[in-house]
Amino acid sequence: MTTKVFVMILSLWCLFSAASAQQASPTPITKANARPTPTSSATSVEPFDNADVATMAKQCVSLDTDAGVIDIELYPEQAPESVRNFLNLTATGLFDGTSFSRVVPGFVIQGGNMWSREGGKVTRPIGERARRTVRDEPNKILHERGVVSLARPDEPNQATTDFFILVSSAPSLDGKFAAFGRVTRGMDIVDAINKAKVTDEKPEKPVRVRKATVAACPAR
Repeated sequence: MTTKVFVMILSLWCLFSAASAQQASPTPITKANARPTPTSSATSVEPFDNADVATMAKQCVSLDTDAGVIDIELYPEQAPESVRNFLNLTATGLFDGTSFSRVVPGFVIQGGNMWSREGGKVTRPIGERARRTVRDEPNKILHERGVVSLARPDEPNQATTDFFILVSSAPSLDGKFAAFGRVTRGMDIVDAINKAKVTDEKPEKPVRVRKATVAACPAR
């Protein structure tokens, strides 16, 4: 009888120990749809990020639009970061499919808005790139007919991707906006875009940039 009692006590003790061990070390449960740990992505390097002024000065931009081709020379000596931004946007294809979405008759045509892209679709990477700002670079270039300048809101240092081309002189902009280039061929195209029908500065049929390209400037 004593032996049976001892065996029963020993058995109960083993069961209690096993149960305690299971409670102390529960098996972790992994969710099948667990969210990944967010990681911060570094800003991607663009073609002209490390280019010096001399290198950028040798580059010209061509805008192949629905209305014709507009060629632009650039002045990084006066506005290096504005030119760098313009070259990077062109070289990475971000201007392709955008349109001249703002037109002020007798004054300017404005393009480069990422939200004017064909189809109206802007992916997250493009949206993030469109919000990258450029510091103001007012300079000695006069805002005359054919000059290309960086558009921005009233707040300083908030220029992004928008640019404008003047069809007439605007001295009120001198020393305030970053003029960074000039149209060398295609002012007749700029004039045609500027003369199209608009409502509240919005063209009824915005002219699209089919393709924007960077290439070495032609010899003069």
